[in-house]
Amino acid sequence: MGNQVDKLSHLSYAEVPTADPNGLDAEDDGPRIGVSYIFSTDDDELEDNGDAASDEDKRYDPRNEVDCAVFHRDECVYEKPLGGADLDTHPPENLLNTCKPGDLLEFVAAGQYPHWAVYVGDFQVVHLHRAEVKNTFLAEASQGRRGRVVNHLYKFKALGPDVVVQNAMEQVGAKDRELSWRNSECFAAWCRFGRREFKTGGEIRIGKQPYRLKVLLADKQQHVLEFQSLEDLIMEKRRNDQIGRAAVLQELTGRPVNPPGPFR
Repeated sequence: MGNQVDKLSHLSYAEVPTADPNGLDAEDDGPRIGVSYIFSTDDDELEDNGDAASDEDKRYDPRNEVDCAVFHRDECVYEKPLGGADLDTHPPENLLNTCKPGDLLEFVAAGQYPHWAVYVGDFQVVHLHRAEVKNTFLAEASQGRRGRVVNHLYKFKALGPDVVVQNAMEQVGAKDRELSWRNSECFAAWCRFGRREFKTGGEIRIGKQPYRLKVLLADKQQHVLEFQSLEDLIMEKRRNDQIGRAAVLQELTGRPVNPPGPFR
């Protein structure tokens, strides 16, 4: 199969076999089936614009956050609060005053994949970036983006801070074929929770769809996608974060949605 399957193109919601923007098919009254990302990876390429990125490019607007929740069968395992509540972001220098070893950090910017890292102390983080696990200073890993502590987004029981830091540090230097994660979020979450679901191939895809991604729309409506693995679901969730709420709503409803005006 060679390079032909190194990455699969993502299908838009319009290509998924259902016509109901709420995620329910009139014939079988079930949620849409999520796209499988067996060969694809976001690998953080789009989030690293280097020195060429302007302040305007990196501007973050909380109103464009995609509100969502993740369920494994009937158990909620991830939830981003409505409207980004309790998710205040900070410049890198201020973020250092709020985090402690073992914390999960998320750096965000408009039009970019969120970048996750594990704070290990002494102003440093461990993160998966461009197919390599690196130990760098927090300010360098942020690349000028605003950041926040996101320990509470996943509902799994966390390991002790020392174990989280150890998990992260033991992977420093791993790259390419040595990696067991397809993006920075899966890696950082694995360090904190130690669950195989975050690793590539950690769950066998056997046709069942035990994971549901609920995207919250206006007027308390929601759109539901089902996935075979948490890893696949995270890839879709990150894609939504990268394109932003306005673009996601346009995909789901088929109607143009004006992005929010200037944020002050």
